[in-house]
Amino acid sequence: MSETWQVRKRPARLEGRVEFADYNATRDFLDRLAELSEREQSYPNLSFGRTYVNITLDSPEDEDEVSEATWRIARLIDELVAGTGG
Repeated sequence: MSETWQVRKRPARLEGRVEFADYNATRDFLDRLAELSEREQSYPNLSFGRTYVNITLDSPEDEDEVSEATWRIARLIDELVAGTGG
């Protein structure tokens, strides 16, 4: 499990925060995350500022635990973070 993600319940979800050195790195990550979201048809909830992005990945509503599909998206996001210096 990545240190980026914290498991939350009620509803089941993953929450994470990624910090970046500057705005350009944050923007690069957000652009790449948008491409990933389109490709995977999975759209996380985001809030962000100049040098950080907060991410929430919801599991399907009928699940009591974070689903494997949600963990898969989290791993893909971790790969993006590694590629942007977050």
